[in-house]
Order: sequence, then structure tokens, then C-alpha cells
Amino acid sequence: MTMRIGMRAGLAGAVLVGLVACGGPSTPATPVAPPTEVAAVKTPPPVYPIELACQSVGGTTTLKVVVGTDGKPGQMQVVAGSGNAQLDEQARKAVEGWQFKAATRAGQAVPTTIQVPVSFNPPQPKPDECFAVEERLRRGG
Repeated sequence: MTMRIGMRAGLAGAVLVGLVACGGPSTPATPVAPPTEVAAVKTPPPVYPIELACQSVGGTTTLKVVVGTDGKPGQMQVVAGSGNAQLDEQARKAVEGWQFKAATRAGQAVPTTIQVPVSFNPPQPKPDECFAVEERLRRGG
């Protein structure tokens, strides 16, 4: 009888030694947050100069923008212009004021470079104020 108890204790000890050697019972790993991408939060439209809108001058400006960890646009450059410098400038000014939710990796915000198209589509039909603008342009002022 003493022999059996000794064997059981020896067997239990061997199992315990085996668990310790293998690292013991593992604690669950802390889950890693899945990555997220940049998300637009607040994107008010650009100022569309009425003179250009009334003359049907439009286009799309594409900007390369670095969105910082605070969600604010940082470094920015035009990668494709609209064909009109004034529209490109208005696009840049608008995006400078936009707000994003920063991308994350492993739960931490990271700076991310994105491309942002900003379109200027001439209104159809023309707004009533275009008649006054066209008259002013016709008179040279």
C-alpha cells in the first residue's frame, strides 16, 4: 500500500515536472487590437469661387496627405491638379481644416499617408447670382 502511494506521488510529481518544463499552464494572451484605417470625421466642402463656378470651371484636385496620430492633416502635396491653380489652392485650404480618426496598429495611433480627391463640379443650372457675376466680368471688373 505504501508502494502505491509512493508511485502515485511520483507520477504526480512527473506530471508537474512535465508541466513546468513545458511552461506550465499558459495564461491567455492579451488580445491584440485589430488594425484600423484612417476615417474621415469632419470634411466641410471647399470654397468654390463663384466666378469659376459661373464660368463652368471645375475639376478634381488630388492631394497626398499625411494624417497624424491626432487625426489632423499634416504634410500635403498636390499629386494631380484640377487644371486651375485657384481651385487647387481652395482644395488644399479645405483639407487643412478637415478632421480624421487616425489609423491604428496594435491599438496605437499611427501617422498614415492617404490620397484625397477634392472635386469642384460647376452647378447646373447656374445659380441666379451668376447673372450678376457675368455682367461684372463683361464690364471688366
